[in-house]
Amino acid sequence: MKKVLALLLAVLMMASVLVACGGGSNNSSNSNSSDTSKSDGDPFHGEDNIKLTVWAADKAIDVTKELCDEFKAQYPDKKIDITVQVQGEGDAAAQVLNDKDAAADVFSFACDQLNRLIAANALAPVYTVDAVTARNSEASIAAGTIDGLLYAYPETGDNGYYLVYDKSVVSDEDAKTLEGVLAACKKANRKFVLDAGNGFFSCMFPFTGGMTIEGIKDETQQFNDYNEDEVVDTLEAFAKLFHEYSDIFMSAEATKISTGMAAATRTVAAGVDGSWNAAAVADALGDDFGAMKLPTINVGGTDKQIISMHGYKLIGVNSHSKFPEAAQLLADYLTDEAAQLKRAQVLSWGPSNNNAVKDASVTGNVALAAILDQSQYSVAQVNIADTFWSPMGTLGNTLWKDADFSRDTIKKNFEKTIANIKDE
Repeated sequence: MKKVLALLLAVLMMASVLVACGGGSNNSSNSNSSDTSKSDGDPFHGEDNIKLTVWAADKAIDVTKELCDEFKAQYPDKKIDITVQVQGEGDAAAQVLNDKDAAADVFSFACDQLNRLIAANALAPVYTVDAVTARNSEASIAAGTIDGLLYAYPETGDNGYYLVYDKSVVSDEDAKTLEGVLAACKKANRKFVLDAGNGFFSCMFPFTGGMTIEGIKDETQQFNDYNEDEVVDTLEAFAKLFHEYSDIFMSAEATKISTGMAAATRTVAAGVDGSWNAAAVADALGDDFGAMKLPTINVGGTDKQIISMHGYKLIGVNSHSKFPEAAQLLADYLTDEAAQLKRAQVLSWGPSNNNAVKDASVTGNVALAAILDQSQYSVAQVNIADTFWSPMGTLGNTLWKDADFSRDTIKKNFEKTIANIKDE
């Protein structure tokens, strides 16, 4: 009898160990596995009376609401309440990390924020990895992946900037060079807009000089082995142009471009604009809408192509969501082919989806074609330290603001910028 009891006890102990190890539970939210099928046949796996909050950019609010309504309509047997709120992608990570429990269940963010969100354990890995990977570009998947795990769903493949211009003022030939653009604007007494104090835009100045980012090591931003003299020469070329055309050069948010191009004002003739404003500029200019990759700038007698930063918008699921299954399903729906096509058609946002990018509404879009062209001359917006942005923005401001823009001063400001990025 003692032997039988001992055997029974051993069996019970083994069963308890298996349960404790998760043998009977679903760990798909932590495994990053593409196989999340379960035997109950319910894609929500028991979740009901679902309440989700979604954060989206202000320009995408209406489209996002429409997509969320379509999502709910697919599941009439489920009680689903979705609240869509405005939250810019550029500040999404900061807002999530401020209070993960109060943050949105599903939110859009720029890909350079991925490191911060993962470090803070704020993102639940993607469930359906194989499907999401198969339908999106390799670069967009890489932008959402850290240490082999996919943490976010690609939403767009166009998070960059390009040249927009009023074709009644700036000709296509003028648009090929920065000198030509500025001269045409001056002749018409119209403004050229560039947000020189924003690190996302101002990084184009040293990038054009040959500097690139090389990831993060020991929490410090790394750069390539650039030629400092070449970078400083390029910064000086930009500074000279900004001062030469100081009467028409305007450092301001990109939104000032579309408002300044509106028929009622027409105070702006050209600018460096973000992909997210493409529809607004096109509406403002109508048949006069011009779009092209960024122009060249003459540095010491050589025309150099201006190099931009290019990234991706991603949609993530808050790891603290009370409805993780529903949140994953919604994030997947908001980033599938149909959703990306709707954004392309309504907002002129470029898709990352392999099929959507071939659609006529995308290939025939002048703005998206220009952004795609510029992406060939860009630095990827991934693995960027938080300390990169502010000093880079300050550098941009010094180029057009400082009365002293001698080469020595520019060199000191550049060296100070790099030191601040690495030391902050």
